[in-house]
Amino acid sequence: MPMQAQQIEDLLREAFPDAQIQVGGDDGVHMSAMVVDESFRGKNRVQQQRAVYAALKGKMDGPSGELHALALTTKAPD
Repeated sequence: MPMQAQQIEDLLREAFPDAQIQVGGDDGVHMSAMVVDESFRGKNRVQQQRAVYAALKGKMDGPSGELHALALTTKAPD
């Protein structure tokens, strides 16, 4: 079952309550997200993206994952 943008945002908001979060896409399978959070400061891009994927609680895992593709942008606030 595809995920809606609000479901993705809700999961991300649980893990990053103070973040600036934007989720886009309308097919529920190929989505995009931008997460800007202070917790990313000093972490490399891979570490930042792993934190986001962990927040999605397995929704992207394997061929049966609810979310097939997520174009992801992460950074610390300016």
